[in-house]
Amino acid sequence: MHPAVQKAIADLVAEGKTPSVALTKARLSGSIPMPVIIAGISAYKNNPDIVTQPLPPFSEQDTPSGQSQLDRIEQKLDRLLFLLEKS
Repeated sequence: MHPAVQKAIADLVAEGKTPSVALTKARLSGSIPMPVIIAGISAYKNNPDIVTQPLPPFSEQDTPSGQSQLDRIEQKLDRLLFLLEKS
């Protein structure tokens, strides 16, 4: 999960709010692609404890804007396969 999305979801949960795409997007300071936000919400719904896990180190190179479209698609596919194997 993208660190900024994870932090936004964690903040919403800490306030007692149910994370949604709109609430999460409103909490983000930077520009995060909608599919990344949706993937974060889906991951949270499948495993609410994910927001209590430590945030991975974040660098500007990790942002989707620094990656090619193919790299982003591969990451999404990896996430989906992980979630499918997990259930």
